[in-house]
Amino acid sequence: MTEQSDYLIIGAGIIGLAIARELRSRYPKAAITIIEKEPDVAYHSSGRNSGVLHAGFYYSADSLKAKFTRDGNFAMKDFCREKGLKLNECQKVVVAKDESELEPLYELDRRGKRNGVDVKIIDEQELKEIDPNAKTFKFALYSPNTATVDPTELNKAVRDELLASGVKMVFGQGYRKKIDGNTIETTAGNTFTAKKLINTAGLYADKIARDFGYSAHYTIIPFKGIYLKYTKKDKPIKTNIYPVPNLKNPFLGVHYTITVDGTIKIGPTSIPAFWRENYKGMDNFKGGELANILGWESKLFFSNAFGFRSLAFDEMKKYNKSYFVDLATSMVHSIDKSGFTEWSKPGIRAQLLNTKTYELVMDFVVEGDNTTVHVLNAVSPAFTCSFPFAKWVVDNYIEKS
Repeated sequence: MTEQSDYLIIGAGIIGLAIARELRSRYPKAAITIIEKEPDVAYHSSGRNSGVLHAGFYYSADSLKAKFTRDGNFAMKDFCREKGLKLNECQKVVVAKDESELEPLYELDRRGKRNGVDVKIIDEQELKEIDPNAKTFKFALYSPNTATVDPTELNKAVRDELLASGVKMVFGQGYRKKIDGNTIETTAGNTFTAKKLINTAGLYADKIARDFGYSAHYTIIPFKGIYLKYTKKDKPIKTNIYPVPNLKNPFLGVHYTITVDGTIKIGPTSIPAFWRENYKGMDNFKGGELANILGWESKLFFSNAFGFRSLAFDEMKKYNKSYFVDLATSMVHSIDKSGFTEWSKPGIRAQLLNTKTYELVMDFVVEGDNTTVHVLNAVSPAFTCSFPFAKWVVDNYIEKS
């Protein structure tokens, strides 16, 4: 028998969970079902990200990310306090290495202020008061609202809230194919249908969307991110320390993160992956994905779109641990390099590529109609953005239709 719902959500990452939460708050009696191929929530990027709650100063004021990050930072903190979840309000500084990085630093300050974010330019003495070990050239940017959480703990808290509200979750069954209309078949051979189907499948959202006539000019290019933990007992870093990023691409550079339990880690890498769940060795290998992704990465390499060639070379160098550590140690006065010993669980960023323009899409992309919604680019910092983003999706792609 085909199981029927008012809303069927594909994927139990933070975006799918947040949309279900928003729907439940508006429609207490609606039948909401989430299907997920893994045994539980947050098996992929939602549970493998840094756990940083960003403040919202990186993004231009006209972007969806700017508003969602600013509002999501406060919404996530409120949720953690309400549920008694771990929250480390460790703040952030962005430091410059030389004169050439001061103008981009000022641009981050301008963006933050236009976005209504609490940021300010500080001098070296003020930086020393925040974190004596952080090193900058003349000035730095200070973000008091940046914090960290345990992303898996938070996802599971949302899961428990949804289950208690009557949302049905079906684990161990992923999307296999569209049968007809909004009726789909899962990898377990079961069929589900709904008045509204919502695709939040992350790394596979573009492929599912194409079955419904969407994502015509997009494809996912996966990038692997890994952090390196500092395992000595001393705590030489007090706050998150970030470099001035290249504002032309969506990656923030190797930085220091203070986790919710006080652990110091550096990273991440942004290494082009060879298949969508290319976490380790040959795990989850899919030959078709390898061929497709290598094809696109070859085109990007030879065309050098958005500086992909230098990005790829720079990222591959991060496999050299000494080089990787040196990128981070240049931002502090003193730290024991031998203390960086333990690699974190890898994560994969589902980065959308516009196949017409060969550009990495820097903002959220959603496509749909009155029967289906497809979240194609839940780009970083989607974790921070998830609650207000879910409200926007419901406002614009569910209630309006």
